[in-house]
Amino acid sequence: MTILKRMRGALAAGLAVLTLMATGPAAAESDRYGQQKVVYHINGIGGEEDKAYRGALRNVQNHINAVGRDNIEVKVVLHGNGVGLLQNAMSNEQLQMDVTSLRGQNVSFLVCNNTLVGRDISYEEDLFEVFEDQIVPSGVAELSYLQGQGYTYVKP
Repeated sequence: MTILKRMRGALAAGLAVLTLMATGPAAAESDRYGQQKVVYHINGIGGEEDKAYRGALRNVQNHINAVGRDNIEVKVVLHGNGVGLLQNAMSNEQLQMDVTSLRGQNVSFLVCNNTLVGRDISYEEDLFEVFEDQIVPSGVAELSYLQGQGYTYVKP
């Protein structure tokens, strides 16, 4: 009977290893992180703007990859100099592809109306694919509101 128990134990351990191998690291990571709601705050980029904007967007993509697309809700709040990300995307194809890819993964980009008014920026003419429902009254107030709704704050 002892041999039978050892064989069953070995069989169970082997099946566990095979299951982990079949599901891969993504499933294990997804289990680790669970469901998440996160807000990324982009308001100022120093140095080479487009490179820095792409780095921030890479952070968002890496976060999605780690948690799993179905386990995360992401909002990106842009105000101040952060609005430059969508301004620069008007003429930068790589930024356009990054933004479009993230939107395709249900990432919402929210733009501060205070910044638009204060800097005389037209969301329809000056920003890459921004629509009226993506304009929020205040970027800072939106960050606070979303944190109150359970979103984790991230500043790349």
